[in-house]
Amino acid sequence: MKQELLDKIENKTALIGIIGLGYVGLPLAREFLQAGFKVLGFDVDQGKVNQINQGKSYIQHIPDDFLFEFVLDKQVFTATVDFTRLTEADVVLICVPTPLGHHEEPDLSFVLSTTQTVAKHLRHGQAVVLESTTYPGTTEEEMLPILEKTGLRCGDDFFLGFSPEREDPGNSRFATRDIPKIVSGVTPTCWEVIDAIYSRIVKTVSVSTPRVAEAAKILENTYRAVNIALVNELKLLFDRMGIDVWEVIDAAKTKPFGFQAFYPGPGLGGHCIPIDPFYLTWKAREYNFHTRFIELAGEINNRMPEYVVEKTLHALSLNGRVIAGARVLISGVAYKADVDDLRESPALAIIDTLIKLGAAVDYHDPHIPSLPHTRKFQLDLKSIDLEYLSDGFYDVVIVVTDHQAIDYNVLAAKGKIVVDTRNALGKRGINVPKIFKA
Repeated sequence: MKQELLDKIENKTALIGIIGLGYVGLPLAREFLQAGFKVLGFDVDQGKVNQINQGKSYIQHIPDDFLFEFVLDKQVFTATVDFTRLTEADVVLICVPTPLGHHEEPDLSFVLSTTQTVAKHLRHGQAVVLESTTYPGTTEEEMLPILEKTGLRCGDDFFLGFSPEREDPGNSRFATRDIPKIVSGVTPTCWEVIDAIYSRIVKTVSVSTPRVAEAAKILENTYRAVNIALVNELKLLFDRMGIDVWEVIDAAKTKPFGFQAFYPGPGLGGHCIPIDPFYLTWKAREYNFHTRFIELAGEINNRMPEYVVEKTLHALSLNGRVIAGARVLISGVAYKADVDDLRESPALAIIDTLIKLGAAVDYHDPHIPSLPHTRKFQLDLKSIDLEYLSDGFYDVVIVVTDHQAIDYNVLAAKGKIVVDTRNALGKRGINVPKIFKA
């Protein structure tokens, strides 16, 4: 079994199946296609499947040209909602969401339901790899029993492992192929197969067990969450002390060792940093361990949208206005600059709070034309065009995401005051009295 699959990988006749064609799955498909493999993509969203099969991309940094080449021209990439076709795949890579529940507990429903679907169609000689970020133990404690209920044995009849995604949407320096890939297998044979798969597209870093790989991914994102919480807390302190936190960070980062710059913001966004540390916090309770540091960081970061609203109310009051009836413009709703990704964006919480306080809220984002409904927020808004609005039209403009495509001189002119959560105007040399940093 093993050698047959290794031979297919070596001569690139192995069919790569990818479940979940979002911000992780679609870039992964691109790398395998460019390496000479055929790819069969699976998704429950018929709309996404139709777009791919028509050669159209729904992710900003994946161009239509790529899909046209591999879907319509070379015909080596097909998407489907028919999961019975999993039997065709030699390799099954699982790239599905791992969100939090209402009480910040891990929601493994997508991983488990996908694993059950894979089990229904599992055959001899297949490799199955989870890429979704999760707590240590998921691959071996949750997935393995489901797959072995088929009667097939891991390491002999099929191969199972974990290789965490490391996507960074919008990062022009590091594409998928540039980022080393951690690989692991439930058994040494599983590792050998899984390393062979990924080493065809990227440099691999092997670890001893899936639990180590799962923990490494959690560590990467917890490291960022904790350090962002530190500068967010310092921002609150320095604001009271009349000190510009951005100037402090710029000064500190001139030290050539022992310091890495992290920057404050309006709250955490994206699918990783606001969520993944809580997977570890939840799992830690099984070991009678309380992750106080992680939970404190989460508490600080989760409070930042509230702080932005408080700062906005204060800025308005200094200008003789109240929030009820005020015209408010949110500049940027994506979770970070220059992407079309709205997942967990703090902008949504800010908008929702302002509307509940009676403000008339608009938003402008060149990357997100309208706000889709999310699990937490149902905000029926569309991005407005600033060109036809008079200067001073808004009582306050709040910069939440500092997209490069926005003209900040024009933006500043549209508001009587500006609340800047990213130092977007300061970085561009725009310093006028009506700007309040938050």
